[in-house]
Order: sequence, then C-alpha cells, then structure tokens
Amino acid sequence: MTEWVWLPGEPDTVVVDPVTLAYRAVAEMHLAPPVVKSAPGVGQVGLVNMPVWLWVTKTENTWGPIEREASVPGLTVTATAEVTAIDWKMGDGKTIRCKTAGTPYSKSMGIKDSPDCGHRYTKTSSKLKDCEYPVTATAQWAINWQSTLGDTGQINLTQNAATQLRIGEAVPVLVDPEGSNVKVPEKAGCGS
Repeated sequence: MTEWVWLPGEPDTVVVDPVTLAYRAVAEMHLAPPVVKSAPGVGQVGLVNMPVWLWVTKTENTWGPIEREASVPGLTVTATAEVTAIDWKMGDGKTIRCKTAGTPYSKSMGIKDSPDCGHRYTKTSSKLKDCEYPVTATAQWAINWQSTLGDTGQINLTQNAATQLRIGEAVPVLVDPEGSNVKVPEKAGCGS
C-alpha cells in the first residue's frame, strides 16, 4: 500500500525560466514613482508666457541606475534599470518629453527657459477645476537583463506621479499721471 505525504514548501527540483527570474530581480528594486518638482512650485502662481521649469529628484529607486540579481541553483539573472525619459502631460493638451531628470531652478537663474526640461503656458488656469493645471510625470523605465546561461532581454515599465500648477496673468495697475487716482482692475477668477 502506498501513502502520499504532502510536504510544505517548494519541491527540490524547480524549473524557472530566466524571464521569471528577471521579474524577481525587478521586484527587489522597489522602483518608485518620480519625485516631481517645478518652478513655480505647488502653492505658487506662475504667469502666462513665462518659463515653467520641470525636474525630478534622482534616487536609485526613482531614476536609477539600479541593479539586482535573482537566482535558483544553476541560474542567475542580473537586471539593471534606468529611466530613459520623463513624459510630462502639462494639462493644457501638451506633452513634453525630457530625456534628463531636468535642472533644479534657483532664483539666481533669473527668468529664462530651463536648459533641458520646461514649458510655457499660453492661457491661465482660472477656468479649470481648482484653478490649476493637472500635471502628470510618467517615468519610462528600461530594464535590461541577462542570465548566466547567455539569455538577454528588456522589460519596459512606467511609474506615474502628479502635481498641479496654477498659472495666472500679470495685472496692470493704472496710475493717473497727476497721482490722484489709482485704478486696479478686478482679478478674474481664482485670485490669479
């Protein structure tokens, strides 16, 4: 008489293909969405036709390069991941593709376009929900892998992050040359 006994855990002989190990290596990377920055930033108001600077904070998990391995007896797969571009949906129908992380803005740079990742709005955000343009940054990850048996491949992933930008317009102040009357036009919607 034969009696079957079930043992917990994986069997002694496990056949795993290299692609499965590549995905295990990717899981060990803990890739994260981009950390979005801009000038003007959240809580600030930009102006129509003025430069908007866009960038992301570079870390191993949000930009790369990052490398991890996964193994079973007789087979190891090494995977290397790096962001190749960030696609910025600006909320005004335009998409900007930046192949770098962008340049962080500082006041010393003045009023000029970003050297590698920026945009200019042509309309205010006053008629939009919450008076802000919804902005989405999508990181395009390229993950190249190879196995100790000579197999190679590429996995493409995306990670998204969102922010909002408020864009207003400069309001002129009309001054009487006599200096007696100052007229400030009313602001249109949202206080922009």
